[in-house]
Amino acid sequence: MSGKHYPDGILLGRAKVPGLPHPRVVTVRDSDLIDITAKGFATVRDIAESGKAAEYVRGATGVSLGNADAVLANSVAGHHAPVHPSLLSPIDLQAVKASGVTFVVSLLERVIEEQARGDKSRADALRGEILELIGTDLSELVPGSETAAKVKAALIAKGVWSQYLEVGIGPDAEIFTKGQPMSSVGFGAEVGLHPVSSWNNPEPEVALLVTSKGEIIGATLGNDVNLRDVEGRSALLLGKAKDNNASGSLGPFIRLFDGDFTLETVKQSEIALRVEGQDGFVLEGHSSMSQISRTPESLVAATIGSHHQYPDGLVLYLGTMFAPVKDRDGAGKGFTHKLGDIVAISTPALGTLSNSVNLSTKCPPWTYGTSHLLRDLAKADLL
Repeated sequence: MSGKHYPDGILLGRAKVPGLPHPRVVTVRDSDLIDITAKGFATVRDIAESGKAAEYVRGATGVSLGNADAVLANSVAGHHAPVHPSLLSPIDLQAVKASGVTFVVSLLERVIEEQARGDKSRADALRGEILELIGTDLSELVPGSETAAKVKAALIAKGVWSQYLEVGIGPDAEIFTKGQPMSSVGFGAEVGLHPVSSWNNPEPEVALLVTSKGEIIGATLGNDVNLRDVEGRSALLLGKAKDNNASGSLGPFIRLFDGDFTLETVKQSEIALRVEGQDGFVLEGHSSMSQISRTPESLVAATIGSHHQYPDGLVLYLGTMFAPVKDRDGAGKGFTHKLGDIVAISTPALGTLSNSVNLSTKCPPWTYGTSHLLRDLAKADLL
């Protein structure tokens, strides 16, 4: 990436431009951020639903908003100058969906959360106990297979069956609503933790852009911020654990599929995570998409089809295999965020998504919704 936060390719995103009331649809050309907003193509949703998204973005005329790196730098919380353009989340009217427990490592951590009842002090001991008790390499299991069913029966007999193991190796994937359309934040923004949480972590993921017809047309990076203590107390608290102000980030851009970048590229991606705290703490890790236990196509099929439609399309977080367990404040205390942490998620094909961590109550409130966007586009005669 030559030090850039974005890759080469057909990129699609959104930006806030001073003096203009509504977000602008943008792409990158020759290191410049280009405003390609046009009547009939004034939203990312409209471009995605056109049936020719990559072709349209590649050839659309537009106006330069300045150097793309400069715009990204101006998008960083604490360094934002409102007189210059800044990036937003690259999606707009799409539903924001997520799949969970799609990697074995995160599956085991979910079981630990549940067994610990949200108490992080018990996690280390439980991890050893559960791994010893299971005694099976779950990474070789195909969810819903006959072998998986036998492992499920054996675990029930041992008294360690869990709802997370059910969606991890059972026939049905976990698909949930991460947030409402227009609620995600973009590159440089603060991501939010609910103030009740004292055990939480980033979730570095690939997210797919999916049309209303179920066609996968592009991908981006995402941070599906997770509150381990809240979800660990009860899976019925998933909404409280997952859907809070600024709790989901996406970006920096959607990269649309073309001849050089396809879903197969996504499947072979290596996702790097770096968390750097103001206390000097550094956490680094990697996730390999090749280790996912359910294919991206199967997760999309579980989300959209004859059983459920999304007229404006959707973005789908694919889940993560990286569950940070590195001790931060002492032996056995594990990892949890501190305010001010900088989280960087990267892969060469999609760039780098960087966000800082704050409380959801301290992040900028979400005030610009679907109704505001549609009214502004109507006033500008762009619908």
